[in-house]
Amino acid sequence: MRLIVGTLVVLLSVFGGYAAMGAHLAVLFQPFEALIILGSAVGAYVIGNPPAVLKKIGSTFKTLFRGPRYDKAAYLELLGLQFTLFKLAKSKGNLALEAHVENPSESSIFQQFPNFSADHHAVEFMCDYLRMITMGTENAHELEALMDEELETHHQERERIVASIQALADGTPALGIVAAVLGVIKTMGSIDQPPEVLGHLIGGALVGTFLGVFCAYGFFGPMAQSLRNIYEAESKYYLSMKAGLLAHMAGYAPAVSIEFARKALMSEVRPTFAEVEQSTANLQPAAA
Repeated sequence: MRLIVGTLVVLLSVFGGYAAMGAHLAVLFQPFEALIILGSAVGAYVIGNPPAVLKKIGSTFKTLFRGPRYDKAAYLELLGLQFTLFKLAKSKGNLALEAHVENPSESSIFQQFPNFSADHHAVEFMCDYLRMITMGTENAHELEALMDEELETHHQERERIVASIQALADGTPALGIVAAVLGVIKTMGSIDQPPEVLGHLIGGALVGTFLGVFCAYGFFGPMAQSLRNIYEAESKYYLSMKAGLLAHMAGYAPAVSIEFARKALMSEVRPTFAEVEQSTANLQPAAA
């Protein structure tokens, strides 16, 4: 919704303001200038990015329209899952988690938390580190270093997508100048024409510069920043799991471990202590 509203505001502000000045919108309709700028931008995007990034362009726009996938309810569910897992491990030992982490799709615990279970990457992250704990990993510092390495790799993969759109924003104004120069070259070939014809040709050439700057700072740049903010917000989901797992390894009670996990969240989506306490009180006890 933010993407749609922002786009409409940009378009209405620029073109509405231009029309309100008494100018003619038809002058800005220069399809070949747009083809030069946007076509070369697409080509440059293909040249500059690996196949892994190019394959994700569709899902990237989906992410921009959707926004952050995790809200307060999702975080409450995550904290509830961690509480249930840690409570089972505290009462019956870490080995009691083995059946659940080996087959999460059939686990009675994971089935209580359908939104989390539908997130393949989150399930894999949680189960991988719980499996290591059940296998006897005792050094919390080594496990934390491994988590940091995985999360950093995940961050780098996402940052490549953000950087690709930012590069598009940085390069589009220059491509607009290319289109403008080509328009000027075309104009010079018609130097013998009357002033009104030359004025139309020069105006068309200048539209190239306008389109390049407009697309860069009106759309591509804000899209890159929005995507960066979304990825940053979503990374807290994994940092919360990390904090909870490390607190559990340190021997804290389940309620304390999920308090560590809760504190890792951003304030706008962080459930209160009372909300977490009420949510965990209504959970069904886990079966080994």
